Order: sequence, then C-alpha cells, then structure tokens
Amino acid sequence: MKVIIVGGGIGGLAAAVAFHQRGLQVEVLERAAEFTEVGAGLTVQPNGLRALDALGLGERLRVGGLADPLAGIRGSRGDWLVRNDVDSLKRRFGPWVTVHRAALVDLLRAAVPPEALRPGIDVQHVQPDGTVRHGGGTSTADLVVGADGVHSVTRRSLWPGLPGPRYVGYTTWRLIVPPQPVEGSAETWGRGERFGHVPMPDGRIYCYVMANAPAGSHVGLDELRERFARWHRPIPALLDSAQEEAVLQHDTYELPRLPTYVSGNVAVLGDAAHAMTPNLGQGACQALEDAVTLAHAVDTLGVRAGLEAYDRARRPRTQLIVRRSRQAGAAAHWTSTPMTTLRDAVLPLLPNVLFDRSLTPAYTWTI
Repeated sequence: MKVIIVGGGIGGLAAAVAFHQRGLQVEVLERAAEFTEVGAGLTVQPNGLRALDALGLGERLRVGGLADPLAGIRGSRGDWLVRNDVDSLKRRFGPWVTVHRAALVDLLRAAVPPEALRPGIDVQHVQPDGTVRHGGGTSTADLVVGADGVHSVTRRSLWPGLPGPRYVGYTTWRLIVPPQPVEGSAETWGRGERFGHVPMPDGRIYCYVMANAPAGSHVGLDELRERFARWHRPIPALLDSAQEEAVLQHDTYELPRLPTYVSGNVAVLGDAAHAMTPNLGQGACQALEDAVTLAHAVDTLGVRAGLEAYDRARRPRTQLIVRRSRQAGAAAHWTSTPMTTLRDAVLPLLPNVLFDRSLTPAYTWTI
C-alpha cells in the first residue's frame, strides 16, 4: 500500500513517520528545494508531545528542551492581567518543550527513509482517486495526504468552490535574539498589538509580535523598536538586541470551517484542513495529532473506513480549537482606549477557572 504526502512540513513529515512505522510505502512531495524549516521558536505543548510519543520521538525532544508554559499576560506597563499557575499546569497536563522549528523538522525527517523524500516537486492538482499531478509528471497512490499548508493545492483541488483562507486583521513577526535574562514566558497586550517572549534551552529568547495591519504591509525592525520603546522591560532590550535578518514577518490567516477533511482516497491535515491563529500555540500540535490519528485509523480500518473515522475524530476537535484560538486573542487587538482600559481592569479580577476551561480541551488529547 502506497501513501503520497503532499507537503514536507511538520504535519506531512509526522504523517510520513506514522505510516512508515506501520509498514506502508510513503512518498513525500515537497515544493521547496530541501526539507527544512525557516521559522523561529516553537513550543510543543503536552498534547503535541503525546503525539510525538506515539511516534517514539517525544523523549528526544524532552532531553534538554523542557520548558514552562506561559506564565501569563501583562499590560504594556508590566502589570499582570492574567497569572497562570505554571506548576499546576505541568502537574495536571504534563511537560512543555521549546525548540527551534527546524529541530523538530529535522527530528521527523530523520525518521523517514531518505528515498521517500522528494524535494523540489511542485504539486499542481490532486484528484480524489489518489492521482497527483506535479512538475515531475503524475503519481498515484492508495491514499493521498494533503499537508501543504494554509494555501493548500490539495484543498483547492478537492473543494474548488469553498472559501479560501481569510486574513484575520493582524500580522505576525517572529525572531530569536541572543541570550539575556527574562522571567520565563510571558505575553504583553497593548492596543491592537502584543509582544511575547519564550526562553529557549540554549539561552536565546524566541520573541513574537502581533499587530493590527493591512494584509501585505511590511514593517521593519527599526519601526518595531520605536513602536515598543515605552513598553515594560525587557521588551525594548529584546528588540534592541535583534538583527534585521533574523526577523520573519507573515500575515495571519484562518481557514473557514470545512464540511469534511476527506474526499475519496484523499485527506487533508494541519493548516491545509484547519489553519488557525497562533493565539493558543496549537497549530503544530494539532497537525501532529492529525498525523497520528490518520495513520492509526487507516492502519486499523483500511483506507475508506479509516478516512471516515479520521474525519469524525478530527474535524469537531480541530474546529473547536480554531474557534477557541480566535477568541483567546481577540481582546488583545481591540483599539478603543475605553475598551482596553476596561479589559485591563477586569482581567485580573476573573477566576483562573475561566482560563482553565479554554485550555483543558487542547491539552487533554490522547490517541
């Protein structure tokens, strides 16, 4: 039995590992010239680690990569708006790990036979019968997995009449800066903008910035420094230590709900199925869950019944996470001064149980 996987990112490589471990022939078609990741830091949350455990790879990330969950949310002057009980979160749900995205891609790629990896292949069309047309010709398989991201060719091929990704109104910058002292992971909210920092195992700091902006706009490092110069420490120092070439900017998209994740002998997973805002940090974790669940279902039930089981298991869950992620970051992007003043006054008064309810569904997944 042969599986073609379109896309060699985290979700696609995880699917390749899962199917290969079950004895299936896999072929991964990746548009880029090599299998790598250009991104910055990544926090793998407890559910993502459990998915990696199912692939036998979780422990390799834990060695030297253990991290704390988000300590909470601050206002731009440094006052705490939300304070998480970090120790309680780890006791209840398990460990968190912070890595460079490229390190996770390398870990997954090394678990796939080299002959199964085909870089530089531009997929042009996918048919429900398992036929894939690409720049190198045509390939066929018993099962095709579309793991080709938010602008997925697989998804457009199968459902050409459905709406595509929608811009959510803010853009995101990601960067890694040299080692310096910070007090754990935290996020800071202003008016229509926010800043987060996450310590990495090697001492460097992964930073992310989100701000309301028209789609396609570009803002350089100097403007970011000016924009956040009066925010609380260590935000100005983190930006001052950054290098322009280390800053990655991407507009933020969300995928409208798909009525199904499968068509014929084809399934979509990860951002191709349910691209979400990064507010809960669940994008990569949900892709890992998808990959493990899909391979388990197909191996247990066969292609058609396995795809139906995959769709039943994954669509309600991932669409819930998409919705929760959108809601989690909405108040950070308010621009009205009265509304943000009210937000900053009310958030510290809310009981932690409200925030726990939004997190628990994400962290408690098991295969």
